[in-house]
Amino acid sequence: MTNRTRWSLLVGVLCLAALGVAGTAAAKLSKQSANAEACVLLPDSKSSVRWETQDRPDLGKAFKAAGVSYNIVNAEGSAQTQRSQADQCITNGAKVILLVNLDSGSGAAIESAAKAKGVKTIDYDRLTLGGSASYYVSFDNVKVGKLQGAGIVAGLKANGNYSKTPVVAELNGSPTDNNATLFKQGYDSVLKPLYKNGTFKKGPDQWVPQWDNQKARTIFEQMLAQAGNNIQAVDAANDGLANAVITALKAKKLNPIPVSGQDATSQGVQNIISGWQTGTVYKPINQEAAAAAKAAIALVKGAKVATNGSVSDGKRAVPSILLTPTWITKSNYAKLFTDGFLKRSDVCNGTYKQYCK
Repeated sequence: MTNRTRWSLLVGVLCLAALGVAGTAAAKLSKQSANAEACVLLPDSKSSVRWETQDRPDLGKAFKAAGVSYNIVNAEGSAQTQRSQADQCITNGAKVILLVNLDSGSGAAIESAAKAKGVKTIDYDRLTLGGSASYYVSFDNVKVGKLQGAGIVAGLKANGNYSKTPVVAELNGSPTDNNATLFKQGYDSVLKPLYKNGTFKKGPDQWVPQWDNQKARTIFEQMLAQAGNNIQAVDAANDGLANAVITALKAKKLNPIPVSGQDATSQGVQNIISGWQTGTVYKPINQEAAAAAKAAIALVKGAKVATNGSVSDGKRAVPSILLTPTWITKSNYAKLFTDGFLKRSDVCNGTYKQYCK
């Protein structure tokens, strides 16, 4: 046997060994996927950092502690991708799907496909209009909006503009996200009476497709141009949109105005302590994730799910688990640290360190 022949045989043996290891790994991965009893469909990583930095680890921790196999995937803003992920979950034997829909139409289709295969679904954070989810787990989203509206009122009183017929703009979330509709319902319930009685003047009011922060900045810059910079407050639906407003104000060298937010992101809190954002809505995501995981685990194990309310999806009352949000301002932002929601180092760094207590 020549050296060349020996070398060829050795390469062949090594390749077969590698293929064997890869095959074993693939079989193990396939088996693990097939045994995923709970499947989580996240929407994206662009509209809010929460999905990957908080929801994913919190949900995973809860499922692991309960001994329930799980799979968590992210559609990255594509409804088509999310449908494919859902179909894969169903094929792989999921007993329950936790869905954060990208829009109600695609969400309802996913829930219908799951139901046809005997798979239970839970609407997580966002309600699917016209869907068929067994349960809905979220915060009281109308209450979220009311907190934002009240925060704008408080901000205008604090800076002395409340009695000067201030122009208030509204920068709403995505028109395809039912939560954004509920947030608007909440803050409009506070602001509309003030528009009606002439205390405030209603300014530009626009939705931001897919919660896109860059589009939000463009939209707000157009609002400023339309109003000749005459906007005294902005009800922004979350911290990303609020930061788009703040970035535009800074670029035009305009002074801070009351701006609302949501999600209690580190960026949002930095804007609050530096005087550029009035407040943000704190929704302890670990509590929401724990409640959703508990409901999913109960469904997997055939146990009863405890609810504390119901929310209409347009055709029926969906049994719901609703949590209570909190308004965070410069006076109580430290609660986010003591609760372990954010680390002090996430906020109190760089130029923002000087503003921390």
